[in-house]
Amino acid sequence: MTKPFKTLDDMGDIAGKAVLVREDLNVPMKDGSVTDDNRLRAAMPTILELADRGAKVLILAHFGRPKGQKSPDMSLSLVTRALTHVLGRDVQFIPDCQGQAAADGIAVMRGGDIAILENTRFHAGEEKNDPALVDAMAALADFYVNDAFSAAHRAHASTEGLAHKLPAFAGRSMEKELDALQAALGEPVKPVAAVVGGAKVSSKLDVLNNLVTKVDHLIIGGGMANTFLAARGVDVGKSLCEHDLAETAEKIMDTAEKSGCIIHLPYDVVVSKEFAANPPSVRTCNVHEVAADEMILDVGPAAVEALGDALKTCRTLVWNGPLGAFEMAPFDTATVALAKTAAALTRDGSLTSVAGGGDTVAALNHAGVAADFSFVSTAGGAFLEWMEGKDLPGVKALMN
Repeated sequence: MTKPFKTLDDMGDIAGKAVLVREDLNVPMKDGSVTDDNRLRAAMPTILELADRGAKVLILAHFGRPKGQKSPDMSLSLVTRALTHVLGRDVQFIPDCQGQAAADGIAVMRGGDIAILENTRFHAGEEKNDPALVDAMAALADFYVNDAFSAAHRAHASTEGLAHKLPAFAGRSMEKELDALQAALGEPVKPVAAVVGGAKVSSKLDVLNNLVTKVDHLIIGGGMANTFLAARGVDVGKSLCEHDLAETAEKIMDTAEKSGCIIHLPYDVVVSKEFAANPPSVRTCNVHEVAADEMILDVGPAAVEALGDALKTCRTLVWNGPLGAFEMAPFDTATVALAKTAAALTRDGSLTSVAGGGDTVAALNHAGVAADFSFVSTAGGAFLEWMEGKDLPGVKALMN
């Protein structure tokens, strides 16, 4: 199948050529060491493939928020050793990402060598997508590869500008992400279900408005569900709830009905008088039986079973956000149960499951099923903007 963007397969002979590769190396650090190397591992396939094909691999990335100022504790030199370890190859460090210092460092590289260029955000022009900085970076190389989907919602010099200046290609991680997203909402196999959870409706209004016109089943969980329940006249007691958004919730439900999208809200819930792990006051009840001094903290077992049955009728699932306060037992029960159902259906080959967002990744890891999903995106903001139906500048610039 022809893809709407060029990949590494379309690059041709790159032996001896300089390739700027935008990666996400914004990894957490403690005492000078990387504490989570998942992003470095995600960058491996592209970097090693280009090096093995004889290119001079020049890695571009941002690190922290230096706001256009040089800062030693946000230098990418701090990540060089960890990337060397992950790749099992020597990685050089070049002290700038443009200008003479960068050109001099690249001049002594040979085909197959790998180097990290200094933090792109040390230049104020990076976040402004300044044409002068774009030109200065582009002058260093023959090709540009964007492998950082997690930064693709930003129109910065290294994520968007360069794609217009050099022959531009998607790296393997970017390609995998775009293929998964296309399968989930671009051209999905129907029926499609979406799980959207989280504390506030206000933070996911655009997501909900987009999804009700795209999916067949919309499962709403977390504090967001309370706002929808309240809009339907349910007394949710002390639960987290945006009562001022009742009218907005009603409009979303109206749009869903017109679009043929079924919205699933819990009819039994797990409540407690206190927000704490394993509180003595925890109980399960019908949504119409929540006391004035209780708060809804999870979806109840009958509702979870019904949601599992709904998933069994679907072929595609998009998931963003937990169903309850999954960080604390026993309010992780519904999220874990539904995640296990989705994982089993994916393993059976009857469901394509795509999930993303920080809380979602944590919840799926907690349930022990992240590896069973078809694709789990670690991109937070970019994944959310994609769910909102927005064009991502870094992706749009790669499109044929």
